[in-house]
Amino acid sequence: QVQLVESGGGLVQAGGSLRLSCAASASGRAFSSYVMGWFRQAPGKEREVVASISWNGGRTYLAASVKGRFTISRHNAKNTVYLQMNSLKPEDTAVYFCAADETNVLNTAPDKYDYWGQGTQVIVSS
Repeated sequence: QVQLVESGGGLVQAGGSLRLSCAASASGRAFSSYVMGWFRQAPGKEREVVASISWNGGRTYLAASVKGRFTISRHNAKNTVYLQMNSLKPEDTAVYFCAADETNVLNTAPDKYDYWGQGTQVIVSS
């Protein structure tokens, strides 16, 4: 089982940057064995994948809408996954969630992920 806590959200002007962190506490299975993902959900919209990363960081996925602006990384010794967000746009405004997947697949569908954090709000003003 994994408990996830996101941090780092806030209000930022368009063009600015934020770094989200997701701290994990895992029991029975090492954090490093999970695929980790970042998702976001804007008001009135479905939850969508932003990025995902394999257990050792060797494989990553970035949604087309954030490619070139966002980076996902992880530090297994710290049980933490990060989302560096640069060149933020108003359309990036959403609640951002991190999630853990017990399979070894870079899944993009939310229902493939087994554990979720509570989310952190990101607001990008124009």
